[in-house]
Parts: sequence; structure tokens; C-alpha cells
Amino acid sequence: MIGSWNALPALARASQELAANTPLLDAVVRGISLVEDDPDEMSVGFGGLPNEDCVVELDAAVMDGLTHRSGAVAGLRSVRHAARLALEVMRRTDHALLVGDGALKFARLLGFPEENLLTDRARKAWLNWKANLSDRDAWVTPDQAASSFGTARWAGRAGPEMLAPDAPPPKVPFTYGTIHVSALDAAGNLASCTSTSGLSYKIAGRVGDSPVVGAGLYTDNAVGSAGATGRGESVLQVCGAHTIVARMEAGDSPTDACLVTLKKIADRTRLPHLRDDQGRPTFNVTLYALRKDGLFGAASMHEGYEFAVLEHGMPRAQAAAFLFPRSRDA
Repeated sequence: MIGSWNALPALARASQELAANTPLLDAVVRGISLVEDDPDEMSVGFGGLPNEDCVVELDAAVMDGLTHRSGAVAGLRSVRHAARLALEVMRRTDHALLVGDGALKFARLLGFPEENLLTDRARKAWLNWKANLSDRDAWVTPDQAASSFGTARWAGRAGPEMLAPDAPPPKVPFTYGTIHVSALDAAGNLASCTSTSGLSYKIAGRVGDSPVVGAGLYTDNAVGSAGATGRGESVLQVCGAHTIVARMEAGDSPTDACLVTLKKIADRTRLPHLRDDQGRPTFNVTLYALRKDGLFGAASMHEGYEFAVLEHGMPRAQAAAFLFPRSRDA
């Protein structure tokens, strides 16, 4: 198995499930469900960072190499186990993708529990984002309020989002984060899954690459499996996961297939605000690949990222290859 940096718990759980004879894709989904349950993982499931309206919207997809079928949901609200629901789309319908209210209705019919996915931590992050977004709206940060109302008055107002008058502005959490896992079983079959709460503070209804087959994941039982995390729009625009699998089919190693795809993304990033003064993308994308023979690889747009891998039943983190080295300027 190979996965994103946050997939170590998922790989460990999926390995246990496989040892108990759970089918491959079910094992992967159960592993990812463990991370979807974690309120401290702010890029996936329960506790994921919300959209600009302070509502958590989830996307997920699965693909089964043996049948070459897939299932996905996008813009899902109020249901934390998006990956499980994507699996049900694949198994119970002749569709590949359900979105928004349709995805939620499907979940209700299957008895998935509904809940508020917004944790207190994620709500506070949204409040800090909202308050720091603009100096031309009516939202102010606590330190701005302190300077307006006076230190003595401010110091007496206790609250979970309140800062001392001399505190620095809060750091606003932000993520393109996603969890991805691609897996190979002893019979030589492949499967993959992605799950995400998507771009932090996104426009309501935004969907990235994660639930799109061929972009955020792609599995071909004859070749290999691949997935992506990072800026979803850029992965979508080059059909990232499918490109990786096609490169492996043409003879590239998994790592080289990821690097070639990253180079394609970089070359096609042409908007000035997405490029630095050296012409490099200002965002990151990390790509993951697992070949039919078990060889794996991963690469990031920029140096310094890790991925998770499971070999011989042991999950571990490993440094990803990269397209652009970190600046060594003093």
C-alpha cells in the first residue's frame, strides 16, 4: 500500500483488515474511515475545515481494479464517512458520482447517520479566517477589537476566540489536504480510495480532483494505481492520476511517472498569481503511484514532503521525490 502523509493509521488498519480476510477495497475504505473519524485531522471527514459559509462539505471516491468500477460522492454534507458512501455508490448503483443533495438523500436511504461535522476547533479556525480576510468588511480580529474598546474593557471579556490585547493575530489553518490510499493484494488485484473536506474556506459547491476518476485517483488492474493530494484544480486540468498510470504502462517507474506528471502541471501553470519569481508553481501537489508488480513511488512539486507506505505489514513514512528543490538562499 501507498498513501498520503496522513495515511499511516489507515494503512495499519487496512493491513489488519486484510489479515482478517476483508476484501481489498473494503479494507482500504475501513482504514480511511479511521482517519475520517479523527477530529484533529482538519482535511478529512469529521473536523475538516469548512467552506466559506462555515459548512463542511466532503468529497470521496473509490476505484476497484478487478471490476474497473468506481463510485464517488461530492459536496456531501452531514455524513462523515464519505469513503464508505462512495463504495455504496459503486456497489448499489449503475452511477459513478452522486453530488450534493442527491448524495445526502442516498446516504439517508442507506441509514448513514447525520451529524454536524463542524468541530469547535474548525469553527474557531473559520472565525479567524473570516476576521483576517479583509480590512473592508465588518468582521474584526480580537486584537483590533481590543484597540478599539480599550485594554481594560477587553481584558475582562473572556471567550474561546478572544486574544490578549498584545497577542499576535491568530494563524489561520489552511489546507488542500486529502487522504489517498492505493493498495495491492496477494492475488495481484489493485484498489484505491480518496477522501477529503477539500480546499479550506472554498466557495460552496467547489469540487476538486479527489472524487473525479482519472484526476484524484485511477486504478487499472493490468498496470497500477495512482492518486493525488494538493491543489486539486491543477491535478484536474492534467487528468493527473490517469496520466501517472498511462506513464507506468508506457514503461516509466512509479516515481518517474509522478515526476513527469508534476512537470506537466508546472509547465501548464501559467497564471501569474500561481507562479513565483522563478516561474515555479507557488502551490504543492503530491502524487502517489503503485505498480502491478508492487513497485511504488511518490513525488511532490516541492522538496520536503512525505508519503506513507506499507511493506510486509509495516507502515512507515518516507520522503517523497520532488520536482523543485527548496531554496538554499541564506
